[in-house]
Amino acid sequence: MDGGYDLQVEPWIPVLLLSGQRERLGLRDVFKRAHEIDELEVPVPPAAAGLLRILAAITARIAGHGEEGKSRLDDPDVAEEIEDWLALRERVLRAGRFDPDAVDAYFDRDDLAGRFDLFDPARPFLQDPRLRQECVDAKGVPNTSGVNKLVLGRPTGVNGAVLFGHFTDTAPVPVPAAEAAWHLIAQLYYGPSGQCTPRRSSGKRIGNSTAGPLRKSISYFPWGPDLFTTLLLAVPSPQVDVDWEMEDTCPWETDLGDPLGPLPPLTWPGRMLTGRFRHAALLVPSPDGRMVTDAYLTWATHEPPHEVHDPFLILDRREDGGFQPRVADGARALWRDLDSLLLKDNRQNALRPPALEHLPRDLLPRLRVRAYGFDQDGQQKDRVWFKATSPQVLQWLEENDAEMAHHIKRCHVAAEETGKRLDFAARVAWKLATDTSADPSPKAKIKLDPKNPGPWAAAALTQYWPAAEAEFWRLTKSGPTTHRVTRAFVDAALAALDEAIGQAGRADIRVARARNRARNLLMALLQPSTPG
Repeated sequence: MDGGYDLQVEPWIPVLLLSGQRERLGLRDVFKRAHEIDELEVPVPPAAAGLLRILAAITARIAGHGEEGKSRLDDPDVAEEIEDWLALRERVLRAGRFDPDAVDAYFDRDDLAGRFDLFDPARPFLQDPRLRQECVDAKGVPNTSGVNKLVLGRPTGVNGAVLFGHFTDTAPVPVPAAEAAWHLIAQLYYGPSGQCTPRRSSGKRIGNSTAGPLRKSISYFPWGPDLFTTLLLAVPSPQVDVDWEMEDTCPWETDLGDPLGPLPPLTWPGRMLTGRFRHAALLVPSPDGRMVTDAYLTWATHEPPHEVHDPFLILDRREDGGFQPRVADGARALWRDLDSLLLKDNRQNALRPPALEHLPRDLLPRLRVRAYGFDQDGQQKDRVWFKATSPQVLQWLEENDAEMAHHIKRCHVAAEETGKRLDFAARVAWKLATDTSADPSPKAKIKLDPKNPGPWAAAALTQYWPAAEAEFWRLTKSGPTTHRVTRAFVDAALAALDEAIGQAGRADIRVARARNRARNLLMALLQPSTPG
C-alpha cells in the first residue's frame, strides 16, 4: 500500500548482533534472526519495555509450532499442567531458534492483513482510526494533540519546557515513522492521567484520561545470551492471576471495542501483556508514509483497570497491606533491587516479578537482569528514563542458591541502613556547625529543621552510593559471610562524610565537633546492642 509503513518488514527496530554489527529490522526478521541478536537498542527505554511485552506476546503465538502435536506456548491444553508447559519451552530452547515457517504463518494470517501497518486506514497498528471523527471541535474540525505530545521529551503547550531539543507547538517538527512507533508504544504503556484531547463517543465528550498501566514503574526482564532466549523467558507462565482457558487476543488480533463499554476479560498471555492500555492514539502520516506530522492522543477507557501482577514488576507492600508496583527512581541503582529479585517473596514486604519464576536451571549462570525504568509522577510530569543491566546474578535465585540470596539481602539491608544513618548524621553535623544555640555535647538531643537540611547530607550521599555499590559487588565476590558486611558500608559512609564536610574548614572547632558527633552516629551501627 502506497504511503504505508508495515512494521513486519520496515527497519524500525535497532538491534546489536552477536557479531557486533548494528542493524535495523522489521518484526519478521527480529524473530527469524533472534538467535543472531545480542541486544535490542531502542534508545527510548519505556518504548523498549513495551516492545518486549509485545514481542513476548507474539513469541507465545509462534514458539512451539512444529513441535510434537504442534503445541504452542499459548496453548491452553499445554497450560493445564505447568510441567508440560515448561517442557515445551525447554524443547523450543533446545531448538536454538524460532521456526521461520512459524514466524511467516503468524504474520501471514488473513485476519492480520494490514494490522501491523502503522498507517493502515482501517486498522493501524495499536491505534484507533475512529479518532478522526471522534476528536473534532464543535465545527467538525479535527482537534489533534500535536506531534510534540506524541514524542516523549518534547515540550508541549505555549510554556512547555525545552528539555531535549528546541521544538515548539507553533513550528512542530515531524518525526520519522520508526521513531513514532517507539513513542506510540511508550505512550500506550506509560501515558499520563489528567487532561487530554477530548473525544466524543456515544454522544459523550470526555477530555481526561487515566494513567497507563506501567506509568512511573520499572520493569525487570531475565536477559539471556541472545534475544531468542530472552524472548522465550519473557513469555509469562500460565500459572498467573489471569484466565488462561478463555480465548486470548492481542489488540491487533481483535475488533475495536466500545470505549464506554466494560473491559474484556483479562486473558493469558496476550491481553495481559498488551491489552491493558488506558489511552487511544492515532498517528497522522506524511503523504509518503515516512514521517509522522501530527497525532491524536486521548482516552481509551475509564473503566477500573484489571488487577494483575505484571510479570516484570516488583510489587511493594503498602501501608494498608496491599501491594503496588515499585516506583522507578532515576537516582536508584539496580543493585539495590537485587534481593527483591532473588528472594521468593523478599521474606517481608516485596513480591518478585513472576518472570523470574521457573527459569531453566542450566541457564541460570548465563542470565542477567535488564531493567527499564521511567521516573514520572502519577499524572503529567516526566523526569528521566533509564535502563540498566546486571551481571549474571540469577544463579543466586533463592531456589538455586539460598545462602547467596540471603547474603545479598544482608548486604543490601546494611547498605540502606547505613545510607539512612549517613543522611541523618550529616544533617546533625550541619545543625551543630551552623546553629550556635545547638548543644554540642555528645548525648544532647538535636532538633532538626526538615526545611533546612544543609548541603552536607546531599553531598555525602552523592559520594556514598557509588562507593556502596563497589563494596556490594566486592562482598558478592567474597561469598556468603556475616563478617564485616556492615563495617564495609560504614567505612564508605565515613569517607563520604569526611569528603562532604572537608570543604568547610576542619580547623573550625564547631565543625570539628560536628564532624566527630556525626562519625560517632555512624560508628554506632557497628554496635548490635545500640538502638536506631
